[in-house]
Amino acid sequence: MLLTEIDHVAIAVNDLEAAISYYQSAFGAEVHHREVVDSDGVEEALVQVADSYIQLTAATRPDSPIATFLDKRGEGLHHVGYRVDDCAAALAAVVAAGGRAIDETPRPGSRGTTVAFVHPKGSFGTLIELVQE
Repeated sequence: MLLTEIDHVAIAVNDLEAAISYYQSAFGAEVHHREVVDSDGVEEALVQVADSYIQLTAATRPDSPIATFLDKRGEGLHHVGYRVDDCAAALAAVVAAGGRAIDETPRPGSRGTTVAFVHPKGSFGTLIELVQE
């Protein structure tokens, strides 16, 4: 099994501060990590749930994938991040099984991780992020 656990569930939001406030008041959650990922045009706030995260993510520029998603679909579930021990091997396995890679090779992600995205076409409508810590 290449997947070791769920790393995060990403939720696209228009207003990151409002989303953080909601999770704090509704669930008593605290932000575990916060980061701007310039290469993806997003700002994220991670709320830890056991060994996984809820990743609240907002666009920092109008041409980012999150901005495009929000324009087309509105706020909501954006992708699921799966932890893997070897991102390159997991990506190769996805492609060999008929999946469609967005990232042809793994790249740096937030929190010092290595990541690769898999297109929803070929993975039953779910955008997947492979995350190697």
